[in-house]
Amino acid sequence: GIHKWQKCFDCGQRFHSVVYRALGWAAWKTYVGRPETDTTRAQGMGMLGTALQQNERLEEALPILEAHLTLTRRYWSHNPGNILSPKGNLASCLEDMGRRAEALVLKREVYASHVDIFGASDGNTIGNGLNLANSLLELGFCDDAHTFVRDQLLPAARRSLGAEHDTTLMLDVTLAATFMSGPECTRDDLL
Repeated sequence: GIHKWQKCFDCGQRFHSVVYRALGWAAWKTYVGRPETDTTRAQGMGMLGTALQQNERLEEALPILEAHLTLTRRYWSHNPGNILSPKGNLASCLEDMGRRAEALVLKREVYASHVDIFGASDGNTIGNGLNLANSLLELGFCDDAHTFVRDQLLPAARRSLGAEHDTTLMLDVTLAATFMSGPECTRDDLL
């Protein structure tokens, strides 16, 4: 399957940089001749798009990630969880390209789907919520980000992950950033 293209057999480290990009192309070329409905072919396409994005070849990655999402919707939408990764990868690429408003729409959809499928206390759901909160903050929706982190994400993270978990701590940092970014931030808010 596709996993042999993603990490080293000897040490288990995930490939990265130009090696990952080269292996992304190799995987795609290996499986492109298979039918559109072949799962490994679709995974190879997704891997290539992600590898190009990680190597900052965003203009090349975008159409591949869009095609991967379209293909996944066409053949594997019977399981809504199948859509999450391709949609999240596309959102990430759009954000890297500076198309933050478009990325935000997709991130909202991904988070909502995670909540529906896995619940609000799932670690991946909380991680996607953190990504969404940071996007809200970057786009200037400080009040929305503040309420979202304070009322939904932090309670779920503390309950299911614990107060010392990295994701919970990142949510604390994001909450602090919402205070500092707000126009009416006072010294008392920060203390």
